[in-house]
Amino acid sequence: MTPLSPKSGELPDSNNHLYEEVLTQAAVLARRYLQTIRERHAGVSQAALERLPALGGEMPFHGEDPLAVLKLLDDIGSPATVASMGGRFFGGVIGGALPASVAAHWLADAWDQNACLFDFSPVAAYLEDLVLDWVLDLLGLPPDCGGAFVTGTQMADVTALAAARSAVLGRAGWDVERDGLFSAPPVTVIIGEEVHATMPKALALLGFGRGRVHTVPADSQGRMKPSLLPRISGPAIVCVQVGNVNTGACDPVGEICEIAHNVGAWVHVDGAFGLWAAVSPERKCLVEGVGRADSWATDGHKWLNVPQDSGIAIVRDAEALGRSMSIAAAYYPPDAEAKRQPMQLGPESSRRARAVEIWAALRCLGKHGVAELIDRTCRHATRFAEGLRAKGFDILNDVVLNQVLVSFGDDETTARVIDAIQAEGTCWCGGTVWKGRKAMRISVSSWATTSADVERSLETILALAAGECGSSSSKPSIA
Repeated sequence: MTPLSPKSGELPDSNNHLYEEVLTQAAVLARRYLQTIRERHAGVSQAALERLPALGGEMPFHGEDPLAVLKLLDDIGSPATVASMGGRFFGGVIGGALPASVAAHWLADAWDQNACLFDFSPVAAYLEDLVLDWVLDLLGLPPDCGGAFVTGTQMADVTALAAARSAVLGRAGWDVERDGLFSAPPVTVIIGEEVHATMPKALALLGFGRGRVHTVPADSQGRMKPSLLPRISGPAIVCVQVGNVNTGACDPVGEICEIAHNVGAWVHVDGAFGLWAAVSPERKCLVEGVGRADSWATDGHKWLNVPQDSGIAIVRDAEALGRSMSIAAAYYPPDAEAKRQPMQLGPESSRRARAVEIWAALRCLGKHGVAELIDRTCRHATRFAEGLRAKGFDILNDVVLNQVLVSFGDDETTARVIDAIQAEGTCWCGGTVWKGRKAMRISVSSWATTSADVERSLETILALAAGECGSSSSKPSIA
């Protein structure tokens, strides 16, 4: 292959040939990676970590052959990845990307569209409108909401809460986009005791200091207690959660909305994964009343199983969203209202076309397929809980969605079991602390997880736990 000319720094004339060679090889390496993913170590071996410096050193003075660069990345980088694309990675709420979504992502990368304006990428803007309509319908949210496609729920929270800040201060006669927060009326911000760690960060980014946020106690499963909401007056935002990252529990959104709306407060829903429970006929009761809120944040790269870097901010008051995200310059098109202009609805300007892989996933799955994905992974979580409980281990949560918390005894023993499981490699589960107890968290989020994966993982977990707890047990093989 012909690399960049070391003398001129220019590409050769045969650009098409250069792309064909390197993309063909990338496809070969990617296929090989995925063909072996199900039988490799679910985590990362120490040997793979020790080889990472081979990617480093001084930046080369002369350009290197692209095929050689790709080979180095595969040789050193691929072994240093966790097997989240396999069926036995249960660390965090991390889905494995569906085949169609990966392929669509590749094609979108080849398009290399800047999805900031309709004129720069009509297909990207069109798909955002289309996908937003589909998602609103799936989740049972108002059809006229505004929406933005962002990096993940962290930035979806920031985006939606910026609209909330604009709206509640606007009602108090304050233009926050023009005048900022200096001398602005104070905004009461309320969160639950078991809020996800990214929510206080989102609030801090918007100028709502962590020390000024009111925290409402939660019940044994992490659900906010509506009866303990503080008295609200003036501009206010209440942040609720559906899908506690430890237990899967959901705040009683409908009840909280009734209280908050009676005093003019804005209700925002952090639903990174739990919002998708609305798609399941069996589990939509867990998010009853969620459609009454004012804004929502969720991920595509968790339970919908599209590639990473995919979040969605949804706001009932589309005008407030546009006001909080607006940007103007003479070189931007004047017909902003005639077509979707993504940069006018989210925090980023130049960015990739994120709606492409969501469109592919939804089109391939259909409504039934999305619901079946949610229900199937929840059944797998239930099976984990049943198998562990049957052997005498403590399940610390009500397994209502895809999250399982298990204790293997005292904190030290539980930590040893987690370490053993991660080192052994059949599956990968992380640790957490719940209500003062060390626990292992099993999060079943991948379309690729089968019943056989669950049984194999469960057998390994039980054998390793028995060994760490002092019982005789032979260590299973990951082959």
